[in-house]
Amino acid sequence: MKKYSKTKHHELNELNITPLLDLCFVLLVIFILTTAPPVNEMDITLPTAAANPKEQRSKAYFVSINSKGEVSLNNVQMNEDQLLRTLVAFRKKPGNEDLSVVVRADSGIEVQRLVSVLDVLISANIQKFGLSTDTAPAPVVH
Repeated sequence: MKKYSKTKHHELNELNITPLLDLCFVLLVIFILTTAPPVNEMDITLPTAAANPKEQRSKAYFVSINSKGEVSLNNVQMNEDQLLRTLVAFRKKPGNEDLSVVVRADSGIEVQRLVSVLDVLISANIQKFGLSTDTAPAPVVH
């Protein structure tokens, strides 16, 4: 019968459960954070609205810059000063305070020309404006 020394081989008297507890605590924290508390427990009476409310949507205006650098507002050609005056007049109309402008610029124009038009929009205190783009063609994989 072989005898083993106690220093090299010892019996497993206890199981290390620290990693298991760490995992349980992490799962508990994730569960607590991802569980949304119920919102409908408060006793409130919500206000009612008309069945079909008429929404006042602000009309979007289109500023176009063609390949020659000419600016037009809703297909009416004008210079930057006229654009500024027209946009300020549109914005001052009742219900048009949050005027939306979409800038459509030709891809071949100078960047400075586009920046000049954007400066006009900022000068007219237009808060909502965006740049119109076209979708790029899918890359060809050989």
